[in-house]
Amino acid sequence: MLLKVVSPDLQVEVFFSLNEEKAPIYSVNYEGEVIVAESPLAIEFKQGGLLSKNLKIIGVKYNNYDKVYELVVGKSKQARNRCNELVISLQENESPKRKLDLVFRAYDDGAAFRYVIPKQNPLREFKILAEKSEFHFPENHACWILPLGSFTTNYEKEFDKVHFSDIKPDTILGLPLTIEAENGPTLALTEANLTNYAGMYLTGVKGSKLALVSKLSPLPDSDGVCVKACAPHESPWRAIMIGDKPGDLIESNIILNLNEPCAIEDPSWIKPGKAAWPWWNGRIVTGIDFEGGMNTKTMLYFIDFASEINLEYLLIDVGWYGNEEEAMSNPSKFDITKTIQEIDLPKIISYGNEKDVDIILWLHWWNANQQMDKAFSLYRQWGVKGVKIDFMDRDDQEMVNFYHRIVKRASENHLLVDFHGAYKPTGLRRIYPNLITREGVLGLEYNKWSDRVTPEHNVTIPFTRMLVGPMDYTPGAFYNVTREQFKQQHKAPMAMGTRCHHLAMFVVYESPLQMVSDHPGAYRGQVGLDFLRIIPTSWDETKVLAGKIGDYIAIARKHGHDWFIGAMTDWDPRSLKLSLDFLKQGDYNVTIYTDGRGTDHNAMCVSVTKRKVRAKTVLRTEMASGGGFTAHLTPVK
Repeated sequence: MLLKVVSPDLQVEVFFSLNEEKAPIYSVNYEGEVIVAESPLAIEFKQGGLLSKNLKIIGVKYNNYDKVYELVVGKSKQARNRCNELVISLQENESPKRKLDLVFRAYDDGAAFRYVIPKQNPLREFKILAEKSEFHFPENHACWILPLGSFTTNYEKEFDKVHFSDIKPDTILGLPLTIEAENGPTLALTEANLTNYAGMYLTGVKGSKLALVSKLSPLPDSDGVCVKACAPHESPWRAIMIGDKPGDLIESNIILNLNEPCAIEDPSWIKPGKAAWPWWNGRIVTGIDFEGGMNTKTMLYFIDFASEINLEYLLIDVGWYGNEEEAMSNPSKFDITKTIQEIDLPKIISYGNEKDVDIILWLHWWNANQQMDKAFSLYRQWGVKGVKIDFMDRDDQEMVNFYHRIVKRASENHLLVDFHGAYKPTGLRRIYPNLITREGVLGLEYNKWSDRVTPEHNVTIPFTRMLVGPMDYTPGAFYNVTREQFKQQHKAPMAMGTRCHHLAMFVVYESPLQMVSDHPGAYRGQVGLDFLRIIPTSWDETKVLAGKIGDYIAIARKHGHDWFIGAMTDWDPRSLKLSLDFLKQGDYNVTIYTDGRGTDHNAMCVSVTKRKVRAKTVLRTEMASGGGFTAHLTPVK
C-alpha cells in the first residue's frame, strides 16, 4: 500500500509504504522531482529491540491545518501554519506486538515527520537506545555541515562545504544541515519541537555515500540510553525545509509552525531591543577618572551610553556575583541571589529605570538549575528584566528539559531568556516568546582569541544556523580592519570586514535581543552610530533580495512603515542590483551607507548618501572586499 500526503500548493509530496520486510520507508518529491529518495525509519527500544520490521498498517488518518497567528517578536509579524497531515498507525505482527504511529506533514515550504508511541502495554515505560531516521538522496549534492565531534558541545564552529560522499559514518554533525542541489532546490535538515527527548544529530550511513542517519544525544552515565519516557510520547519533528533558492529558507516559518501556540496568556511585557555589553569590549571606559571593570561606576557609565543611543538594555555579564574565572569553572561556590561588594545592583537598576535602560543578568546554568525558583522571583522584585544562561554545552534529554523549565519559570517572573553555550533552536520561542534569542553560533566573541570569524563565515551562517531561529552573534564591532591588519586582542577586539559589513549585520542577522558590543568610546563621533540608534530588532516582514551561500547576502526587513536593507559579501568585492519592487506606491527617502574609498587599507571608511527611490528603482550596491551595504527607507509623507 502506497500512501501519500501533498502540500496545499501541490508541490511537496510525501510518500509512505512498507517494503518487502514490512519495514516503513518514506520519500519526498518537490515539483515532481525526487528530493529525498526512499529512506527507512526505525526506533531501537531497550524493551524488545529494534522496531522497524514485520509491521502492518492498522490505521490511516488525514488532517489539514490552516491558521494565521501573531508572533510576539521575530522576523515577521504573523505566520501561517498551513499543511496537510497523514497519520499512519503501525503494529508488529508478532509478539510483543508493539505499536508505533508515524505522522507526516506536507507544507508549501517543506515536509516533516515524527514518531508517536501510543499508550500500550508493551511500552508503558520505555527507554530509547537509538532513533534511525534516514535521509537518502538521489545525487551527490553539495551541503554545509557542522562537524562537532561529540554530543557535549556549544555549537560554536564553522559550517564546512562538502558533498554527501565526503561524510563518514563516524562523524557527528550538528543541525541544521543545508543542502543545495545543482540547478535544483535548496534543502535544510533539522528538528522542531524538541520536548522531553534527546537532541538529534546526523552522520553518514555505512555502505552508502548518498545517505544520512540520525543520532541521538545520550543521557549522561546511562549506558547508551537516550530517552526515558512513558507512553503516550512524541518525538520531535524531523523537518526538511525546502525552497527554490537559499533565501526562501530564511523567510520560512516552518520551524515555528511545528511547535505549539504561545503558552503565555499576556506576552505584552516581552520587549525586544538592543543591549550594551561591557564584557565583549573589556569594560573599557574613556574620558572618565576611574578604571573600567566589574564595578558599579562602570555599569552606570554604560547605562548612560545606552540611554544616549536609545538602547533598551544593559547586559551585566559574568563576575557580578563572584570572581569571573571561578563563576565559570566552579559555579557551586556561589549564590546568584547575592552580589560581589563592588556591584551595587539596586543602585544600578534604579539608575537604569531613570534612564529607561533595563538590566539583564548573566548566570551559569548550574546555579540557575539549583536556584531558579528563589532567584527568579527575587530578580522580578529587584526589577531585573532578563537572564543570560550559559555553559550548558549539552542537549541530552535532561538538558532539554532544563531549557523548558527555565523559560517557563522565567515567563512566570516576566524575565527574558538568552541561552549561551546552547544547542540550536527548535521553535520553543513560539511557545515561550520570552526565549528571545540564543547563541549556538560561532560569533564575534571569538575575535578576542582567534581569527576564525571571517566575512566568508559571516555570509554562511544566514543560510545555515539562522534558518532555525534567532542567533546571538553579538555584532556591533567598530574597530574594523582588513584581513592583513587583524590581530587577536581581548580588550577592544578587532573585527575583519568593513564598517558597513558590520552595520549590515543588524539587518541580516535575526535576533530580537541584539548586542551592541563595542565600548562607548568606539562609537561616539563615528559614522554609522546614527544607524545603530534607529535600527529595530523585531520585524513585520522579511524578504531576501539576493544571496549565495558563503558568498553574499542581501535582506530587506520592514518595521512599521520603514524598510531596512542589509547586504554583506565575503572577501570578494561585489556589485549587486537590488530590486525595490516590495515597496508600496509612492516615493521613499533613503539613507544609504556604503563602503567608502580607501577600505583596502582603512576598513572603517563609510560613504553616506541620501536620495529618493520608488518601487521601480533598482539599487546598485558596490561592496568592497569583506564589505557591506545598509539602507534605511522611509515613505515620503
